[in-house]
This record gives sequence, structure tokens and C-alpha cells, in this order.
Amino acid sequence: MDFSYINKHSMSENIKSVNPALVPKVKFYNGNEIPAVGLGTFGSDNYNADQVATAVKKAIELGYRHIDCASVYGNEKEIGAALREVFAEGTVKREDIWITSKVWNNMHNDVIGSCKKSLSDLGLDYLDLYLVHWPFPNHHAKGVTVDSRDPNAVPYIHENYMKTWRDMEKLFDMGLVKNIGTSNMTIAKMKLLLRDCRIKPVVNEMEMHPHFQQPELFEYLASNGIKAIGFCPIGSPGRPERDKTPEDTVPIEDPVMVEIAKAHGVHPAVICVKWAVQNGQIPIPFSVKPEKFMSNLRCVTEDPLTAEEMKKIKGIDKNNRFIKGQVFTWVSAKDWRDLWDENGIIAGV
Repeated sequence: MDFSYINKHSMSENIKSVNPALVPKVKFYNGNEIPAVGLGTFGSDNYNADQVATAVKKAIELGYRHIDCASVYGNEKEIGAALREVFAEGTVKREDIWITSKVWNNMHNDVIGSCKKSLSDLGLDYLDLYLVHWPFPNHHAKGVTVDSRDPNAVPYIHENYMKTWRDMEKLFDMGLVKNIGTSNMTIAKMKLLLRDCRIKPVVNEMEMHPHFQQPELFEYLASNGIKAIGFCPIGSPGRPERDKTPEDTVPIEDPVMVEIAKAHGVHPAVICVKWAVQNGQIPIPFSVKPEKFMSNLRCVTEDPLTAEEMKKIKGIDKNNRFIKGQVFTWVSAKDWRDLWDENGIIAGV
């Protein structure tokens, strides 16, 4: 697409540091506050661990205070080395940075061990937020194709999930994590968790972008005091090939997004991030390029979208899920839709 309307000088300006105090924060029901924009670190299909870690170090130096990690991304040890370098310089303290990690599917039976491994790799004494990455123990090897399946994959089993959640609660009791949350949950599954948990999740991390706004789930979470962290906030054009299907759309090429971007003189990706924050989400866009990841941070400190622009973006939702999760389906599942309880009923139970 033609992005010649973007002011090249403003692009170079975006690489300059941002005062972290200007970045909005989102308050959880327990009073803890998280920076409203984070740097995602899932880039293993396109960038190696050292490249991601270098981006994390640079992002913190330039004003980021929220880093979203996960054990399965395979780069926590390298990010940990970058964090140690940042802290050693003395200008940024541990308590200034919000660090999230996640327990991977194959560690649901050893949540505490998984968390301690992430803490060791990251070189931290505690995590600000720890999530259950997926509500299934189903997993896959790195780099598999969309046709790959875990032969031991099972549907959602609430009793087993609650065993995992009890260990998440223990982590909080032990002081190893400040907050606990979920990821890739549905309303049907969340209802069961909220019925049976002792400590309510503070967030659900979920796919959210202008073409997949998930209003029903978003509003359900909000009604229960739970915030939404949005992954793929610009539509994740660099996502793994296994997550791409012919019917997928491209949010940053949507005429409405392009029109609004031109009005603000920025790339449509920036409008995606602005929209997310103004809509009450916590986006975690990924990039290793300073001019891109800093524009994602800077954009929420200036030039907000108008109410009319927000309304226009609300009208382009296509209910187009990009991260379908095909590799997590079980033998008896009809297709990937069984993962998402689209009719309000948990499949396979």
C-alpha cells in the first residue's frame, strides 16, 4: 500500500524516548496498575532470541515499562540477560518494570516448577503477572505445520484446569507472582473458573484487533472486573504460516483504518494501537525495530482518536480470528472452532 502520506521526519522522531509517566495505566480490581501498552516478545518464527532480547533492552531504555514474555517463546534466558544489563546501569529499577510470563501447556501439572524456571531464566525474584497460556494441556513442537496434532490432546477438562489454577493461586501466596490471569479463555470456561476460584484472574489475554473485537467476551470480562490484554493488536502480519488461512483479512489495509491513518499522518498500525488503548484494552504489539515499537508507545501519549473515529472502527469488526489454534485440537474435535465454544457450550465435555 501507499504510505507516502506519512511524514518521514515524524517517523525518525518516533525513535526518541518516551517519558514512561505519560503512558496511560490500567488499574486491576486489586489496585495494581499495568502500563497500557506492552512489548510482545513472541517473534521466534522470524527473529532469534538475541534479536528479541536486544529489542527488549532498547525498548526499556527508550521508555517501555511493560514486557510480555512466555516460557514457550524460547527467549526468556536472553531477555533475562538484557534485564540484568538494564538494572545494572542503575537508571531503571526492577520495580519500575512490569514483567509478564506464562505457563506453557505441557507444564499444567508443574505450574510452580515452570514459574521458578521462568524466574531463573529472567533473573527475577517475582513476576508482576503470570498467566495460564492456554486452557488445554495440548502442545506442539516448535515450528510445526498446521496439520500437526498432539496425539494426547484432550478437550477442556475443568477439574484438571482447576488443579492448575490452584497452583497459580499458590504462586501468589508464595509471593512469586503479584497477579495471576488467564489467556485464550472463553465465556463458558471463564464462568466455571469464576465459580470455583479463590483468587479471581485480573486479566484474560486474548486476540483483539479491529477485525476481531470480541465484544461479547470483552464485555463479560469487564462486567466481572477483569481486564483484557490484546495480542495481535495490528493483526499480526508476521504470524507463523500455520496461523494463516485464505479467508484472513488485513486490518491495516481496511479502508476505514487507512482513512483514519491518513487524517493523523501515521501508519494504520499506529491507529490499531490507539484504538486498542482507548477501547480499554492493553495491547502488546511485537517488533524488534525501534522506529516501530516506539511509535506504538508514543502514539498513546498524543493525538487521540475522536469519538467518531472510534465509532467507525467499531463498525469494521469482521469476527475474523487469526490465531485459530488448529494444532491444539483433539481427535474427536470437528475443527478448530471446538476450541472456542462459539455456541456457548464447551465442546467435548
